[in-house]
Amino acid sequence: MHYRGRFETREKGPADLVTDADHAAQHAIERLLAEQRPEDAFIGEESPSDERPGEDRVCWIVDPLDGTTNYVHGLPAYATSVAAVRGRQLLAGAIYDPNRDELFAAGAGQGATLNAAPIRVTDCVSPGEALVAVSLPATYRAESPDLDDLVWAVRTTQAVRRSGSAALNLAYVACGRLDAHWAYHIHPWDSAAGALLLREAGGVLTGRGGAEFDVWQGHYVVAATSELHAAITTGLKPLGA
Repeated sequence: MHYRGRFETREKGPADLVTDADHAAQHAIERLLAEQRPEDAFIGEESPSDERPGEDRVCWIVDPLDGTTNYVHGLPAYATSVAAVRGRQLLAGAIYDPNRDELFAAGAGQGATLNAAPIRVTDCVSPGEALVAVSLPATYRAESPDLDDLVWAVRTTQAVRRSGSAALNLAYVACGRLDAHWAYHIHPWDSAAGALLLREAGGVLTGRGGAEFDVWQGHYVVAATSELHAAITTGLKPLGA
């Protein structure tokens, strides 16, 4: 928030922005973790690595500013996401929305909270009654399955939202503001904290097509209930389609 109105913006790729605030936030988190947990690994969006840490080593996965395009335009839908994982095991996660001063947090087996109060998913079972959020990649072709899924969702669900922040989408399903959310092309730093929040809040979390969720893979489907999850999984395009 300190950088609002006085940052420089650069383009990492087509329609993919990065600001001074992204780098400053990541450096602040990385410094703190280096002091507190020097033996742990660190992966951040602004310093991505293709090399995964060993299965027995804790790794912190950080998105310093999820929703950078919103941030640049002054749209108040962005957050910081921090998660700890070991291999494919989600250990802890937190998502902070500075505009609403909301801190979502979860620990494996310890439940999920919003500003220290317990949260829970909804009991929605039907797509026709569901408010859902979609994530679209920065660029896509006219024949992209993401667009096919969007058309299916518009026709099938009660309403569709695209917030521009996967982390907030996951947090909102966890606390009951949304009923379902999915992404076809996503990074670990976008999903790690939110995936644990969703799971600890009682939601259903898988990869696309019902596969086991893997934080290191680029896809997921989350829903408040198993019935809603099954209906959405059936309606979405399968991987590779």
